[in-house]
Amino acid sequence: MSELHFYTHPMSRGRIARWMLEELGEPYETHFVAYGPEMKSHTYRRINPMGKVPAIRHGETIVTECAAICAYLADAFPAAGLAPEPRQRGDYYRWMFFVAGPLEAASTNRSLKVEVPLDLKGMVGYGSFETVMDTLEIALTDREFVAGDRFSAADVYVGAHIGWGLQFGSIERRPVFETYFAGLSARPAYQRARRLDDTAAAEMQKTPS
Repeated sequence: MSELHFYTHPMSRGRIARWMLEELGEPYETHFVAYGPEMKSHTYRRINPMGKVPAIRHGETIVTECAAICAYLADAFPAAGLAPEPRQRGDYYRWMFFVAGPLEAASTNRSLKVEVPLDLKGMVGYGSFETVMDTLEIALTDREFVAGDRFSAADVYVGAHIGWGLQFGSIERRPVFETYFAGLSARPAYQRARRLDDTAAAEMQKTPS
C-alpha cells in the first residue's frame, strides 16, 4: 500500500491537488469524502479539523490547503523536479502565495458581489480586483511558466486557479491568461487528473444519496 493518501471530492479544490499528484508520478491512494455529514464527521476532522478537502497524509504527516500541499509534495518528492533550487525560489513562492492570498480573496469577493468601499480599499490585502488582475498579467506576460524557464508546482497552483477562473468567470478573460492556461492544460498529467475526477464525479451523480 502507498504511504501517500489523498482525501478529496471530485467537485472541489481537490482537483488542484489531484493534478499535483499526477505530476509527481508516485503511487497514492484516493479517499473520496462526501459533502455533508461525512466531511464534517469526527473521523475526517482528525485529518482536517476544518472539515474540508483536500488533504493529504504522507506517512504520519498531514497537510491541508492546496498551496501547502503543492509546495510540500514538490519538496517531499524532489525527483519529480517540481521545485526550483532553493536560491531560485523567489518567483516560485511569490506567485504561488500571491494566488493563495490576493487572487483567492479578490476573485471570491467578486463572485460573492462583495464591494469594498473606495475609502477602505487600503485595509484590504489585495487592494482591488483590477490591481490583482493587472499584477497577474504582468507576472505571466511573455512567460510560459510562472517561476522560471521550466514547469513547477507553482504552475499547478497558479494554473489551476486561472483555469477555474476562466471557466466560471471569476477572473477576467485576458489573452495572457488564456495562452498560459492553454499550455498547461495540454500536459498529460493535467489531462489524467481531469479524467479521474470527471469520472468520479459522474459516478457520484449516479449513486443515490
